[in-house]
Amino acid sequence: MQLNKFTDYALRLLMYISRPRDIPYTIAEIAQDLHVSQNHLVKIVHFIGKQDWIITTRGKGGGIRLNAKTLNLNLGQIVRILQGNNQIVECNTPPCVLRSHCGLKGILDQALEHFYQSLDHYCLGDVLDTNSSAKVATSSPITLINL
Repeated sequence: MQLNKFTDYALRLLMYISRPRDIPYTIAEIAQDLHVSQNHLVKIVHFIGKQDWIITTRGKGGGIRLNAKTLNLNLGQIVRILQGNNQIVECNTPPCVLRSHCGLKGILDQALEHFYQSLDHYCLGDVLDTNSSAKVATSSPITLINL
């Protein structure tokens, strides 16, 4: 499973603005620090603002703040919403001649659901906690590497 860029950048943005500070974050500074296009961030901010995950203020002194309740949102649900209805494989466009005798799509769909179910065990705040790697390591067969 690979996250699309929209999801990737949205998660980065949410994590970035989760750091408390006195003044709101601006799209320009986030774009510069995360090395992401401002135009792309505008679309992301608009979308996640509609989800009520952030608070946006226009005008001088305006910017973006994380809605406090967003830290408690289920990570699986966040990624599902950001990813949209993207499928791992598309069997209908163009029509695949193998689809009547193929079990791959069902297996991949099941794997995708397991991916989301794994994310469902965490909330956004968990990925910000510096001690979360210990929690993940005890419940995951994957060894975490600190770079």
